[in-house]
Amino acid sequence: VVEEDIDALNHVNNLQYLRWTLKTASAHSKHVGWPAERYRALGAGWIVRSHKITYKVPALLNDDILIRTRVTGFDRFSSVRKYTILRTAGTTVCATAETRWVFVDFETLKLTEIPDEVKAAFGFE
Repeated sequence: VVEEDIDALNHVNNLQYLRWTLKTASAHSKHVGWPAERYRALGAGWIVRSHKITYKVPALLNDDILIRTRVTGFDRFSSVRKYTILRTAGTTVCATAETRWVFVDFETLKLTEIPDEVKAAFGFE
């Protein structure tokens, strides 16, 4: 946690948690073989439908943060990704989060079916 992450109450600003989840989702997607460039080549990819964050213990300046994420399943057009945001010292859970992502055609922004090859990369058939 750096100074820019801190709000008037001397803990991490709520928006920073959201930024962390989005960054973590992108990194995980890249790790399983789906970086942003591959979605662009496909002409379709993920946009956020909704976020839910539950704050447990504030993260503070100089805390080292670890974010764990997993995709919990797919339906025809969407998936749910869950996150656990922890202080690495003592593994204190600072927050949990959940994002519903929808798969859209980048040109029309209309929902499109999630390809099987995308589902397979995240461990779902």
